[in-house]
Amino acid sequence: MTTPTIKDDPLYQMLREGHVEQFNQHRQSGTPCDLRRADLRALDLRKLEVKHLDLGDCYLRQADLRGLDLSETNLDGASISGAKISGTLFPSQLSAEEITLSLVHGTRMRYR
Repeated sequence: MTTPTIKDDPLYQMLREGHVEQFNQHRQSGTPCDLRRADLRALDLRKLEVKHLDLGDCYLRQADLRGLDLSETNLDGASISGAKISGTLFPSQLSAEEITLSLVHGTRMRYR
């Protein structure tokens, strides 16, 4: 099992401090950011630009993901236990059962 990590990456730290718009601006300007295996628990990510973002193996426990279009975001191996997901569009590779198991029991989501 992959352990979520607190990273030194400055963009990751922006997210942890709640500076989502700044994070988005840096990404738009081409600044790279590695969020694989990142600990993003309990963060408000509603304004995060997630298209083509790699959130594989991320820990999103109790994160606010409401209204996000995650259809082009890698979530393979991510856990969303207790996350707020109202209005969230998940990748088609994830079954409703897989999403529910992760939401309720904290299992890591696996693509079909």
